[in-house]
Amino acid sequence: SAGSNVKRAIRVGFDKALSAIIDGNVTTLIAAAVLFFLGSGTIKGFAETLAIGIILSMFTALFVTRTLMNIFYALGAKNPAFYGKGRAANNFKIVGKRKIVFLISALCILIGFGAMGLNASRHKGLLNYSLDFVGGTSTNVEFTEEMSLEEINDKVVPVFEDVIKDANVQVQKVTGTNEVIFKTKELDADQSTELSNRLVEEFGVDKDKITSETISSTISSEMKRDAWIAVLVAMVLMLIYIWFRFKDPRFGISSVTCLIHDVLIVLAGYALLRVSVGSTFIACMLTIVGYSINATIVIFDRVRENMAGYNSKSDLEAIIDRSVGQTLTRSLFTSLTTFFMVFWLYIFGVSSVKEFALPIMIGIVAGAWSSICIAGSIWFILRKKFEPAKDSYAAEAPKGSGPVVSHNKYSGQGKMSKKERRLQKQKEIEERNKSKTVV
Repeated sequence: SAGSNVKRAIRVGFDKALSAIIDGNVTTLIAAAVLFFLGSGTIKGFAETLAIGIILSMFTALFVTRTLMNIFYALGAKNPAFYGKGRAANNFKIVGKRKIVFLISALCILIGFGAMGLNASRHKGLLNYSLDFVGGTSTNVEFTEEMSLEEINDKVVPVFEDVIKDANVQVQKVTGTNEVIFKTKELDADQSTELSNRLVEEFGVDKDKITSETISSTISSEMKRDAWIAVLVAMVLMLIYIWFRFKDPRFGISSVTCLIHDVLIVLAGYALLRVSVGSTFIACMLTIVGYSINATIVIFDRVRENMAGYNSKSDLEAIIDRSVGQTLTRSLFTSLTTFFMVFWLYIFGVSSVKEFALPIMIGIVAGAWSSICIAGSIWFILRKKFEPAKDSYAAEAPKGSGPVVSHNKYSGQGKMSKKERRLQKQKEIEERNKSKTVV
């Protein structure tokens, strides 16, 4: 009946997704742990927040969501229409187009490096570093009446942005007074004069109550060095974990290569769009790394499952294309829902939020692109280039990753004819494909 099929689909779906959920979240937890122990200052705080979020997310995915779906089913929601029907993109072929895919990614990265070089030649710096990195000017203004932060952001901050031609303006109110501190990039004499005149004309401020001073950067070279070391160590540990879990170093190398690709694409976005590089830069990069590795592992988990019956005559390219196609719906839906959420933050957020949301959107697109189009192709190249001496995919797959068909099983049945072995193998593969649930 339809009801029993739904109940079975819920059980099989969560069982098959178990290993991917655990692996995807554990790799991100590794990054959070490394950042906490090797990072400093705000990086430690971000690592704690990231770890808490990942643990809660994993708990929700493994227990809360499954419990809620079982409750809905028990309450009578047994019609498959309530749950939707996953459709695998069986005709999705990406490995054969890998040269075009690699060319597109390479061009995007090269354009980013070109933009950095152009910025440097114009003495603007490789990237648009904010006050946190390079320091700037602190302007103290005493207004004639007290203003709320909302009023300051709506009325005063646009004046600063218009004068200095930069959206990176930090605001701090002095409690119990009408004084407000504005931190901006370093102002020259002409900009300081123009700013003072505008504040006097538009807000009636006493010119003598406008003062400014130079401020130093809040992110030291030591903190930047610690952050990069932490990211590199995290990537190495991720590679080792994926190697251990998938019993194949090629999966780890492919995953880390995709992470490097995503970071370079986001850096290209920072360079081209001149997005301010501030304290949120490190958080942005780590968010993208965690998001991208999660999506990549979901695809590799399906590759591992589909490789269970692999032998020398199997079409490796078709296996990868099928694996990507089976997870395509999940990959696109996850990326799109996250993208639209961050998009609205960009539309309605203040300048500081926009500077965080824009590179995150670039990273989401880059992460989806690398997971769907690049990860499997890199693994395919490494698999062909470094063919294992003994095929390990007929071994038992991890719990929750689906049924396994071992080709060793057939080699030991000497009493069966070649045709009988072929028919039995085909039957078991058909049964396995029939039970697949797109997650």
